[in-house]
Amino acid sequence: MAALLTTTLVSAQKPWTLQQCVDTALVNNRNVKQQALTKKTREIAYEQARKNLLPNLTANVNEGVGFGRALVDQYTYANQTSFSTSFNVSSRVSLFDGFKMKYNIHARKADMYASEADLEKMKSDITTSVAANFLQILLNKELLQIATDQLGLTQTKIEQRKALVSAGKMAEGEMLDLLAQQAKEEMTQLQAKNTLNLSLLDLAQFLELEHFENLDVVIPTNLSESDLHLLSAELVYESALTHRPEIKGAEYRLKSSEYNVLTNKADYYPSLSLGAEVASQYYSSGVGSFGSQMSNRLGENIYLSLSIPIFDKYTTRNNVRTAQLGVQSSKISVENAKLELKKSIQQAYYNAIAAKSRWEASQKSEISSREAYRFANQKFEAGRGTSYELYQAKTNLTQVLSEQAQAKYEYFFRVKLLELLK
Repeated sequence: MAALLTTTLVSAQKPWTLQQCVDTALVNNRNVKQQALTKKTREIAYEQARKNLLPNLTANVNEGVGFGRALVDQYTYANQTSFSTSFNVSSRVSLFDGFKMKYNIHARKADMYASEADLEKMKSDITTSVAANFLQILLNKELLQIATDQLGLTQTKIEQRKALVSAGKMAEGEMLDLLAQQAKEEMTQLQAKNTLNLSLLDLAQFLELEHFENLDVVIPTNLSESDLHLLSAELVYESALTHRPEIKGAEYRLKSSEYNVLTNKADYYPSLSLGAEVASQYYSSGVGSFGSQMSNRLGENIYLSLSIPIFDKYTTRNNVRTAQLGVQSSKISVENAKLELKKSIQQAYYNAIAAKSRWEASQKSEISSREAYRFANQKFEAGRGTSYELYQAKTNLTQVLSEQAQAKYEYFFRVKLLELLK
């Protein structure tokens, strides 16, 4: 269904929203599919650990051939070949195993939850990557629009000068600087188009789309500073410690390793089980038919089995020591996960602060750059300024607008990243 939706959207040339991009990436991403299979495997392991509490039931049928002396009629022995058939149905249930199965259930349950957390972490990372690609496209669109607008101004200036040249009020040679400026700005526009197309290709490949020639994105309506709220790094980190899947996953793996220690320690204790058996036999050399022999030889048996470990070549001890090392490793993994999360949050926060500062500075710079361009344009129109001065003022304005767009979209991304990390 998702693949059909993807194909329909692209073929219809409808721009994609950010949510559509995220949903498609989560459906198509192979790593997500692989992790979903891993999660299912952990669920099966947990289910089996619980089912291990049930008694088993086994049926056996054995067919044998005997050579030499065998019991025959009249309960005497004779040398002959004889055939035997035995039937056995048995069941056994553990009464006490040092709580090994109980601890194993808890360990497999923790593994299952850790796998779920890993899947959520992967989905969160994909969402972040899609958002970054999406915002990069929006930035490239804006940069292309800036280049197009600046080229349009130059082309308008050229048309005005053409009219003056035709009227004999201006020498044709004075057009050369403007034409050279137009050529440079056309190149800038072409580079901006190529950059935009490459960013669209990056997004399409990340979404694993088969058809993406006409891919485009919807420009969100909430890309204004009033729609953003920069959360503090401390607030985000405190919330993330209890909500982020990478922390939950590491903590669940620690629980699993702790239960693995108890599971292995259970082998130090005796085990007690209850069994029951129904069995019968038939001998070809015996007295009576198959049915009568099976009926006459039918027996039932109920038994208790106690197993006491005495010496297992230090297997249990070393298994416990290995499991304890696993606990230490898991504790380090939890601390590493918290440290990496804290680093990510702090970096996102201070990058957001820096981007906001650049954005605000570029907004102020835009005002002065526009005024400088207006003044240079007036001088040029009045014949008191050169085309080079006009071009420099225009280039400075273009640079400021580009820097402003870059700072703005980086600020948007960092703010949204902090919201995702919370």
